[in-house]
Amino acid sequence: AASPLSRTGDAAAEERSLLLSNRAACHLKEGACSLCVSDCTSALELVPFAIKPLLRRAAAYEALEKYPLAYVDYKTVLQVDCSVQAAHDGVNRMTKALLEKDGVNWRQKLPPIPTVPVSAQTRWSIPSARAPGASAPPATAPQGEPDQTAAGMERARTLKEEGNELVKKGNHKKAVEKYSESLKLHQECATYTNRALCYLTLKQYKEAAQDCTEALKLDPKNVKALYRRAQAFKELKDYKSSIADIKSLLKTEPKNTAALKLLQELNRA
Repeated sequence: AASPLSRTGDAAAEERSLLLSNRAACHLKEGACSLCVSDCTSALELVPFAIKPLLRRAAAYEALEKYPLAYVDYKTVLQVDCSVQAAHDGVNRMTKALLEKDGVNWRQKLPPIPTVPVSAQTRWSIPSARAPGASAPPATAPQGEPDQTAAGMERARTLKEEGNELVKKGNHKKAVEKYSESLKLHQECATYTNRALCYLTLKQYKEAAQDCTEALKLDPKNVKALYRRAQAFKELKDYKSSIADIKSLLKTEPKNTAALKLLQELNRA
């Protein structure tokens, strides 16, 4: 019997991609990272933005200490599906590694992060209704929904980037509006920490602290959120909470110079 996918003509490609991705997983276990990378790359040429080969290739790049490439793959996975915890953890590890290696301007050295088309985002979020015995019952995802969330996330990302541009121009008030619109569509840690930075500049310290708290719900060890909340607490004269945040931050990044400097100031306060 023809596979249910054959009418789209993708069946052979999908199957071959899956086999390559599985072989890549074996290479990764055996420590043959370069072979893993090449199998994942071939798998992704057949089925672009498939999550498993992206994650496996990221892990192989990480093992090869090719941190910028690993970062890009982990980031790409999050664009396809923002709920993949392994990708969040990977982004955090790579950010730390790149910060240590290239300093604060590490982002400028990154290869471009591909823009994931909305079609690829929805594709993975709809449990396949066609395949008999699909692991997720179709009831869990009404066909129309994932598309809106994917489009919503796309819009949220655009708004966040517009906010970032406004920050560069020094227009923090307008940036806050963009970040707020973005957060209505998609709660993202970076958007909260960016808005917190604006609030700090605008001397709205309570709001800054609140945004950092929201960011820390999403990512409990987020260094920016801890640092900015400590700054806000210091301005609000809540020195005890400020010191506690800096100490939590230093557990993750013991050599963070900005945090160490702030701690000195707090101990004097």
